Formats: sequence, C-alpha cells, structure tokens
Amino acid sequence: MPACPESTWPEPDTPLGHGHALFDTAIGTCGIAWGPGGIVAVQLPEVDARATRERMLRSPGLLHCTESAEPPAAVRSAIAGIQALLSGQPRDLREVPLDMTGISPFHQQVYAIARAIPPGSTRTYGEVAQQIGSKGLARSVGQALGLNPFAPVVPCHRVLAAGDRPGGFSAGGGALTKLRMLRIEGACPGGTPSLFDCGGWPA
Repeated sequence: MPACPESTWPEPDTPLGHGHALFDTAIGTCGIAWGPGGIVAVQLPEVDARATRERMLRSPGLLHCTESAEPPAAVRSAIAGIQALLSGQPRDLREVPLDMTGISPFHQQVYAIARAIPPGSTRTYGEVAQQIGSKGLARSVGQALGLNPFAPVVPCHRVLAAGDRPGGFSAGGGALTKLRMLRIEGACPGGTPSLFDCGGWPA
C-alpha cells in the first residue's frame, strides 16, 4: 500500500474557520464539515444532496459549521482522498485529521482501531472488541461504529458481524451501501464473492 501523504492541516494557531461543503464521489454526493481542530464530520450519500446536507448538519459538534463555504486547501486534500478511496484506490485516509471533541474515550479507541484496518480488509465487531480488551464489548463496539460521524475516514464499513455477515450500517442504503463500499475495495470476507455481488444496485 502506498505511504500516506503528510497531513496538510494547518498549525493550530493558523486561522481556519468553520464550514461545510458537498462533493461528488463514485457512490454519490458526500458531505464534509470542518473547524480549526480538523474534520468535524463526513457524511456518506443519502437519497439526494439536500438529504445528505441535512443529515450531516444533525451530527453533534456542528453548531459552528452550518454555513456552506469553499473548502480550504487542507479540506480539499481530505476530499480528494475520500474521492480516491470511493473510486477504488487503496487509500487508508489516516492522514486526515479528525476533531473528536465531545466524543467519548471509548468511541475514540474504537475509531482508532477501525482506522488501522487497511482497504480491502475486514474485522469483526468481536475482533475489535478483543483489541480493546474483551470480546464482551462487541455490542458496544457496534454501537460506537453506528454513531461514527466520520465515515469513510473512520472506515466502519470494514467491520462486520460474526460469520462475515454485514451487520448494521447507518448510512443511506444501509447494509447494501456497506457491501458496495467493500466491493469497491475488493474485500471478499470468507472467500465468498457472491456476498458482495452488487448487480442491480443503484449506481
């Protein structure tokens, strides 16, 4: 996998402001919101651009990001990385700085583990829970990923239920979107390509 590019996020004392923008990807219109501390939220496509924007703006921590704005250079770099990932390039996006103010330490731990899963690979909720310290936390891991405000920068689509079942997915399209994103990355859990056959899914 190619090395991650160095982050282009400004130094903390560089004024950056707040804002949000929509952008096109191979799977539809996504949204992104930012502030001085990094990316505040990323939204996968909903039924249309308006629904994508409205859902993103319901995310916690977007009080100051409600104005649409031209993305600064660092945000444009993050957008380009997301577009590349969703078009099938093996990008892990770990160079994108996330502002996790207000996110619990447990959720931050889950998101850090998810970000370490390479494109084309998967883990189960139980395996993520085991990394934290106990397989008994699998349900809590699933809940944390269900509240993930940074998909696909935090790639919750790479975390599956036991037995390579897709499990839940809170983005528009639910599990079908999750499977479609995995198929784009070439993931084939359990060696069963038919699970990820998205023939007939909307483009």
